[in-house]
Amino acid sequence: MAGASDNDPVDVLIIGAGASGAAVAWSLAETRMRIVCFEQGDWTNPSEYPSTRKDWESQQFGPYHINPNVRGLETDYPINNDESPINVVNFNGVGGGTILYAAHFPRLHPSDFRVKTLDGVADDWPINYERLEPYFSKNDRMMGVSGLAGDPMYPPKQPPLPPIPLGLVGETIARGYNKLGWHWWPSDSAIITRPYEGRDQCLNLGPCMSGCSQGAKSSVDITYWPEALRSGVEIRTRCRVREITLNRQGMADGVVYYDEEGTERHQKAEVVVMACNGVGTPRILLNSESAQFPDGLANRSGLVGKNLMFHPVGFVQGIFEERLDSHKGPAGCCILSKEFYETDRSRGFVRGYNMQITRGTGPLATALQGYTSGTIPWGPEHHEAFQKRFDHVASIGILCEDLPEEHNTVTLDPNLVDSDGIPAPKINYRLSENSEKMLAHGLARAEDVMEAAGATEISSSGVLEDAGWHLLGTARMGDDPKTSVVNSWGRSHDVKNLFIVDGSIFVTAGGLNPTSTIQALALYIADTMKKNLANLFD
Repeated sequence: MAGASDNDPVDVLIIGAGASGAAVAWSLAETRMRIVCFEQGDWTNPSEYPSTRKDWESQQFGPYHINPNVRGLETDYPINNDESPINVVNFNGVGGGTILYAAHFPRLHPSDFRVKTLDGVADDWPINYERLEPYFSKNDRMMGVSGLAGDPMYPPKQPPLPPIPLGLVGETIARGYNKLGWHWWPSDSAIITRPYEGRDQCLNLGPCMSGCSQGAKSSVDITYWPEALRSGVEIRTRCRVREITLNRQGMADGVVYYDEEGTERHQKAEVVVMACNGVGTPRILLNSESAQFPDGLANRSGLVGKNLMFHPVGFVQGIFEERLDSHKGPAGCCILSKEFYETDRSRGFVRGYNMQITRGTGPLATALQGYTSGTIPWGPEHHEAFQKRFDHVASIGILCEDLPEEHNTVTLDPNLVDSDGIPAPKINYRLSENSEKMLAHGLARAEDVMEAAGATEISSSGVLEDAGWHLLGTARMGDDPKTSVVNSWGRSHDVKNLFIVDGSIFVTAGGLNPTSTIQALALYIADTMKKNLANLFD
């Protein structure tokens, strides 16, 4: 809700109230500057999430669909995915993507920051794991992360809460990994397993990806934002930013935005922080054209909107004779395997992938998937086929590292616009040969695991269409202004009071879910800003 002094100048204007915007707002609040966050969506009400109603599953195919083009809410913006095999999925509202994410919460590995040095591909980051480690730990505490210390694939770390129970799905697939002698470990999850900071623990309901009405899933609307608001930060919802404006000195001086009534307004600001994800951030920057920046704001490198990285995902599903109760428990968080995460050139590709063991679906999704695939026919054999699959399923997701390639882009669509007339993002993306080889290898290894675990029926699916959760790389960080958009602490090379804190600043993508690393980066950037307040724009 906007106040009486809506358009008075503010010290810091943050665009986007999701994972990174919340973290940076909370951290900067201790400066006692006037900080305002613009969010084009609304607050969500946990009492209205689908899991509070009997039709909770069908809601995931409509108003709580992960794809905004399907969801089609007033607060969404359309996205042209016609030139991409992977659709962008996001959520606009306080909490951003954390409202609908599965809360699988791994960190990037130390090797992910040194890809060029180790493997001769892509680029090294200008920072490393050791620099971010204190912020990973701080973020784990703020979010409430459950996990098990001792994973040999990581440097030592101690999640604040015990791990999510493996359940029958985890125990069954772990036996397959043990038989093969391959790595597996309980997932780090941003889901609390004990009462924590005024929130109650997970009840194993299952519909994590349509909002957690229990409040056990750590979405930032119930973790970071309450503390930031108590510290004086202000959130204004239904504020859709069209462009960032500049003064004569080439510094950002505010934004043009539309309020809830569609009225165009201008908000003055001393510092602008972008936290709109790897599609939303380049969209606004490219739409912020001026005489000083005819190709889009902060784009003298020509790299704004380029090097989009998604993480191609494929799935292998196993059917087991024994009942696994697989629709119960957190959907995306069970166990994982990093057996094939690091480069081994004998496999025919560089870098690697994460194997994420996930549970099954509810009854409606099981029936619909079975009907679509032909495994659960309509008619006399329907119930028998359904009973064979429902709660007898385990899945392994193969999440592949996506290397940066300049031809994978976010641009402005010449025709498609949102409800306020702002150009929509257009996605041009194709899988590299390296990604295709990696995915094929991963699917074959997942089939090996399912067979070793005792699956009676195994099926594979290639690139998952609605898998554009991870939107990375379109405003990359680096030391050289010619080859990057922001410096090593998120400040634009071209506009000294413009900062970017979301996944667009990733140099490489790693092979795993990025939210933990996005938030660690946001906390690191905010901390560096605080240390340099006296000469922030030098």
